[in-house]
Amino acid sequence: MSFKVTVLPSRHEFTVEDGQSVLDAALAAGIVLPYSCRNGACSTCKGRVVEGSFEGGPNSAQIIPEEEREQGFTLFCQAKPLSDLTIEAHEVRMASDIQIRKMPSRIMGMEKLADDIMVLKVQLPTSDPFRYYPGQYLDFILKDGRHRSYSMATPPNDANLVELHIRHTPGGAFTDHVFGVGSTQMKVREILRVEAPLGSFFLRESDKPAVFLASGTGFAPIKAMVEHMIATGDKRPVRLYWGGRRPADLYMHELATSWESALPDFQYVPVVSDALPEDNWSGRSGFVHRAVMEDLPDLSGYQVYACGAPIMVESARKDFAEICGLPEAEFYADAFTTAADAV
Repeated sequence: MSFKVTVLPSRHEFTVEDGQSVLDAALAAGIVLPYSCRNGACSTCKGRVVEGSFEGGPNSAQIIPEEEREQGFTLFCQAKPLSDLTIEAHEVRMASDIQIRKMPSRIMGMEKLADDIMVLKVQLPTSDPFRYYPGQYLDFILKDGRHRSYSMATPPNDANLVELHIRHTPGGAFTDHVFGVGSTQMKVREILRVEAPLGSFFLRESDKPAVFLASGTGFAPIKAMVEHMIATGDKRPVRLYWGGRRPADLYMHELATSWESALPDFQYVPVVSDALPEDNWSGRSGFVHRAVMEDLPDLSGYQVYACGAPIMVESARKDFAEICGLPEAEFYADAFTTAADAV
């Protein structure tokens, strides 16, 4: 049985088929609601059901506080209608030439930057331009139909060549293959099927100063954004805070440092939470989002782009709004999840 969903304030409508989530149905209809992980592990797709009944799924109870659930808030990637719905959600406007499609890809390069970090160069078909916003991600489609998501670490280019930063998850169906753990080893020239571009995490046009906040390989989409700014001559003030447990987790530290001379008002602040004595770390320590709050206690005039572990993203979302006055609409995020990769 299908149900109609009306989005406020736009009044756009779409149909949800039996078994579909609200988010999947919206995307299929060309209506882009904010989303990131698509598996209920983050709150990027959170919105409110104004009218109608729905099944929220177990993840909403874990992610969304009870008082907000009582007001109708849910995760649209999990919510399934039980009647026609009216929902409140911000729609993301995408350029008409940015189309999600499935296509073959070829691994063109592999470089191990740390024990658990591999940089892949992936060639997408050159017959048609591949349009995307810096910050979006692609999915590898495995032979059994499962998807594995990775942010594109380079802005769009004429060669349709993208860079991905892969962190090894022991036991991960895809990352074990990338790192040669088990019976197979990824090889250069290997062909894999992908779906792209995906996600609503990308740099918005604005005159506001921006804070880029990354943990671990959450640096990848931030790298694409910064390189896009350099290429287009974007002069807005930017502060990049990149956090890791140990200094080696900041696997492109020298590149991030070099951006201070490539952009007119750019500052890079590395933050390490668990340095050991042999690391000889003399820089900032602690939680990376707390370093932002120490330096910028008033975020009311900023945009924030946060990417990395869900706990970091959600801590920043909450603290920046409640303590630093960041407008909710100016927090853009992509929360990386790895639970599916361990299946």
